[in-house]
Amino acid sequence: MNNLEITQIFYEIANLLEIKGHKFRSRAYRRAAQTIETLPETLLDISNRGELEKIPGVGFNIAAKIQELLDTEKLKYLKRLRREFPKGLLSLMEIEGIGPKKALILHRKLNIDSIDKLEVAVKKGKLKDFKGFGEKTERNILRGIAMFRRGQERILLGYALPIAVKVREMLEMCSAVKRVSLAGSIRRRKETIGDVDILVTSEEALKVMEYFVTLPQVNRVMVQGETKSTVFLSNDFKVDLRVVEDRSFGAALQYFTGSKEHNIKLRELALKKGWKLSEYDLQDKKSGRILAGENEKSIYNALELDYVEPELRENRGEIKKALEKKLPRLVRYNEMRGDLHVHTEWSDGFNTIQEMVIGAKRLGLEYIAVCDHSETLRVAHGLSGEDLLRQLEKVRNINSEIEEFTVLQGVEVNIKTDGSLDVEDQILNEMDIVIASIHSGFKQSKEQVTDRLLTAIHNEYVNVIGHPTGRLINRREPYQVDLPKIFDAAAEQGVFMEINAFPNRLDLSDIHSQNAKDSNVKLTIGSDAHKIDQLGFIELGVAVARRGWLRPEDVCNTLTVEKLKKVLRR
Repeated sequence: MNNLEITQIFYEIANLLEIKGHKFRSRAYRRAAQTIETLPETLLDISNRGELEKIPGVGFNIAAKIQELLDTEKLKYLKRLRREFPKGLLSLMEIEGIGPKKALILHRKLNIDSIDKLEVAVKKGKLKDFKGFGEKTERNILRGIAMFRRGQERILLGYALPIAVKVREMLEMCSAVKRVSLAGSIRRRKETIGDVDILVTSEEALKVMEYFVTLPQVNRVMVQGETKSTVFLSNDFKVDLRVVEDRSFGAALQYFTGSKEHNIKLRELALKKGWKLSEYDLQDKKSGRILAGENEKSIYNALELDYVEPELRENRGEIKKALEKKLPRLVRYNEMRGDLHVHTEWSDGFNTIQEMVIGAKRLGLEYIAVCDHSETLRVAHGLSGEDLLRQLEKVRNINSEIEEFTVLQGVEVNIKTDGSLDVEDQILNEMDIVIASIHSGFKQSKEQVTDRLLTAIHNEYVNVIGHPTGRLINRREPYQVDLPKIFDAAAEQGVFMEINAFPNRLDLSDIHSQNAKDSNVKLTIGSDAHKIDQLGFIELGVAVARRGWLRPEDVCNTLTVEKLKKVLRR
């Protein structure tokens, strides 16, 4: 049984315990699931070393259940829990806005035990007679159902990318493979992925295909051909592999990277010149002469275009800019000097400040901003003003002991429903960086939410607005907010917008990040890491920035810590 399967089991246990009202036990299983979900190695390998209890958030009891699942692929505890509830009840809780209480009401009053039955009941108006279910709730449920179904079809980039990279690395180890690259939407770094496309060149295609379909991650083979094979991995993730000739690698990589709309524009440019662009090459239609194809840049150069980075290939004006030689020099993945939003064990994180420093240094970073939650976010064990001052003293001591690295003392404060913050100004004045975020009141009107954010932006101690739209991809829609108004105020006040790089947030999105840049707002990137293994999420934030046409000067993380401190002073 793999990590993802065990993760899903622990999430199910957490939900069942939540229905029973066992909040603390539910939280323990949820934290364990969140940890396992992003582990860089398999639970089996950790178990073989006898180190399951060393996993953050995994104690003796949960470690024993992991071992039982690894040994038997079954869990007696889960089986007992399931007997206590109607089949299908948990599926209702997958819909945004339906918690344990509402799920029980729906089942007991209307015998609803599936999302399909829920949709029928809503459309027939059967819910509005019950307390807590009005017309607005019904509309929200229908939106939640649509979002859930979209989410079933696509996987988050942050979870798909490590899987795809691992398959690519294993293909690189095959002696018959010459060149290999990811393609499709995962190469463009879209926020959700339907499947993974991989392209290789080889003179022994059959040998490559045999190697591919027998990889240890492969659960079943859908198609095995001479030049194309499709498999499903053990987590039911679909991977397509194509083998092409070396002379066509660039043309094929360009074609299979997409997007479809971008490729159509390129083909139109080729046709105007009397040429034909395909996955094989760029060819003169009249003479049959091959003009380009071995590498991607030769395709763009032949068409008199600047090279278009994969992240920009969405037909959002990149072709016009490439013709004009005006494409921006995008911020690069290796230009991040620091991570401006991490959590520690002081609030709801798993690791100490020192451990987060070690993890960040391994990634080549020069600084991190410790931004633990503030007091009113009790579910995250938020810190009081006194706690923050004690943490500040701890950070100062750490900085005096480490070389060539800096810890910035920060806080992620809550923007309350009236726009005020839950930490006193005199405490905020001591912080190096203050991130202000909305964590509740998502259903307020557009005007109310906008006013809350504007009030926070005008607080002289706020540096950054965290995850500015509040969305959770495939789980929660963004709250209603007037972003152009927010961006204008942020530009005027010198407040930054965050690209929160946690896989299910990526908030701001790529398009909103571009809009913020166009409004002269600078952006920060924060992994929102709650443990060492999540620090790598910062790469996802850079992907969003690149898709949003951001340059190095648009992103604060590219600054040295000395320059950053200067721009943080308001």
